[in-house]
Amino acid sequence: MDQPKKTSNHLEAILSSARWCFLNFGFSKTSLEDIAKRANVSRTLLYRFFKGKEEIFKAVFVDWLVTRHPEAQKAAAAKGDPYKRLLTVCKVMAFDPWLEMVRAPMGSEFFEACGRVAPEADAHHHKVALECVSAILGDDESAHVFIMAINGLLADKPEPDVLESRIKILADRFTRSLRAIKKRPSAPGRF
Repeated sequence: MDQPKKTSNHLEAILSSARWCFLNFGFSKTSLEDIAKRANVSRTLLYRFFKGKEEIFKAVFVDWLVTRHPEAQKAAAAKGDPYKRLLTVCKVMAFDPWLEMVRAPMGSEFFEACGRVAPEADAHHHKVALECVSAILGDDESAHVFIMAINGLLADKPEPDVLESRIKILADRFTRSLRAIKKRPSAPGRF
């Protein structure tokens, strides 16, 4: 295996292992040794990539969000039913991350810490989500309201099935008029 591939594999293993540890043990109880053991690497190798645990946590959060962006952007740019496209964007950008967090013992701590640890990554994720939703709904103002509503849906830390149901209702309400316009036949001689 060539060196760049090996390095990339090590980094992926470290980030995946660290995310699991943070979600299951919490930040304060996760040690570098825990991460190294789970990733099957030495602590020395960890230090080649990161200065410490806080830097690893930030990298986990950034990687966890940024890897979702291409799939969401592809769904937003696709042709087809705006409701289905919006559900796909919501699944990728909100539901799937929520599902991973809500099932983990320390998921709530992870969720609350992420925005504080890497505000620029959180802001970038929000920007990409807004662009995706705007591409589907057709305007920035509706996209802003939709994103705020999604954030509100998370406020009471719902179970996954409840969140999924809420997202479907919200997406239906926001895309209903778009679907009606597509179904309406245009009259001859009219705009």
